[in-house]
Amino acid sequence: MLYETVKGLSGGVFRRLVGVKRTTFEFMLKILSIQYALDHEFGGAPSRLSLEDKLLMTLCYWREYRTYLHLGISYGYSESQTFKIIRWVEDTLIKSGSLTVPGKKKLYELDKQAVILIDVTESPIERPQKKAT
Repeated sequence: MLYETVKGLSGGVFRRLVGVKRTTFEFMLKILSIQYALDHEFGGAPSRLSLEDKLLMTLCYWREYRTYLHLGISYGYSESQTFKIIRWVEDTLIKSGSLTVPGKKKLYELDKQAVILIDVTESPIERPQKKAT
């Protein structure tokens, strides 16, 4: 799914499909474009994939839990390059510090009527240790 196919959707449908509001998407895109300009300040090969598509790929990964292989095939990239793209987007957004959830102390200070939902479905599996033979 390329950005060209979803940019014309209404706000509600865009949010249902991508997982964030269009304003949040544009804010994330601004953060990525600033970092991309810094990374390519002294040149470098331009990417085949636009920043919008890289962000959309990352949001699809977060929303649908698709594998790097599936996403790579959808966007015409290898599994390893898809991993690198998603990792760059994640690291850039985290490094900006603009999209963080408040800490535990801040949450306690919020109004008692506030509700915050956190998705914790993705967690490591504890496997039994193999016995030495």
